[in-house]
Amino acid sequence: MTTASTSDGVPQRFSTADVPDLPGRRVIVTGANSGIGLVTAQILASAGADVTLAVRNTEKGAAAAAGMPGQPEVRELDLANLASVREFAAAWEGDIDLLINNAGVMIPPLGRTADGFELQLGTNHLGPFALTSLLLPHVRGRVVTVSSGLHRIGRIDFDDLNWERRRYRRWGAYGQSKLANLLFTGELQRRLTAAGSPVLSVAAHPGYAATNLQSHSESGLWELMVGRIGNGLVAQNARGGALPTLFAAVAPIPGDSFAGPGGFQELRGAPQLVGRSARARDTETARRLWEVSEELTGTRFPL
Repeated sequence: MTTASTSDGVPQRFSTADVPDLPGRRVIVTGANSGIGLVTAQILASAGADVTLAVRNTEKGAAAAAGMPGQPEVRELDLANLASVREFAAAWEGDIDLLINNAGVMIPPLGRTADGFELQLGTNHLGPFALTSLLLPHVRGRVVTVSSGLHRIGRIDFDDLNWERRRYRRWGAYGQSKLANLLFTGELQRRLTAAGSPVLSVAAHPGYAATNLQSHSESGLWELMVGRIGNGLVAQNARGGALPTLFAAVAPIPGDSFAGPGGFQELRGAPQLVGRSARARDTETARRLWEVSEELTGTRFPL
């Protein structure tokens, strides 16, 4: 049984019961071996979708897939390595109904991808940017990109995108990468619309979800705070954190929508459409970031 809906068909209080049957729909979920990616893949597989778990560690991916209904597929994908992204895309055959850019890293120490990009920008934005560009000719439905409410602390520094000259600030780098996700979502939708494509580009953020994403910060104080204090007081579990992604994936919403929890400070609660910062709505910054991202990744908008 589904919940009551508004006049435009959007459920008033979206839950997993509002995910429609998806027999035969082909879905890719990056980072689907744990956290909200795992839950997202599980629920879509339960709805009958043909789910591909695109994961860096295929052994963990296989273990995750073993607990899902249907016959989920596991393929290797390392978003911190453009060669891996190209290999994944080159091997893909057939249509894609849903591409869910879920995988990411959060506030690790300064690191570099295989291509020399700052780790958070490379994994959270440039990797998904290249993957989407390469797979877009196959996509028939939606591209869902997982951002964060912390995009609000982000700024795009075109003079030093990869933190090569500035003192590294892991929170600033995370905010920049999550802001990039929203700028990418909007610019992708504008380009799809201009090309006459019916494909939708939308975004979501999980609020404050108690997952293992925060466990790689190497900050004992932070992990104590989120593990023992925050998780018990304000965080929702991975299932709750996956709901905005699922809402963005299946609800009747327009392109460039942004979904997040509807509760206090968007930390938890049933998903709904939410706002974004003024910087995330800056179309000129979005256009420029797109062009820079094309140069850095060697990919182009294919439509």
